[in-house]
Amino acid sequence: MFEIGLTDTLRVALLNAAKLGFTTSVFVAIRTRRHDAEWLSAFDIAIAGIDEIAECHRMAGDIDYILKLRVRDIADYDRIYQRLIKRIPDLADVTASFSMEEMKSTTALPRPA
Repeated sequence: MFEIGLTDTLRVALLNAAKLGFTTSVFVAIRTRRHDAEWLSAFDIAIAGIDEIAECHRMAGDIDYILKLRVRDIADYDRIYQRLIKRIPDLADVTASFSMEEMKSTTALPRPA
């Protein structure tokens, strides 16, 4: 279990994305033709260089990866999409879904029983 000691300092700032102009959440489903270490390294480098990618998850099932992006609008997403497809080789499919409404968002974790 991770514990923070009395001398440790932990600072977190939670910013309102909409007030900063990032009004659109996009979930991007990625399927790839490759699953080797070289491809994964290129993928890691590509997503690390795109600040709008808030989360990346490796998935089980039909989709290989899900990205969560915070963007200004659809044109902003298209700019990022163009960067992704140019930087990441051997993509089989890239599909975006745009959030209509964020119904719950929290940074809290459930308390252990």
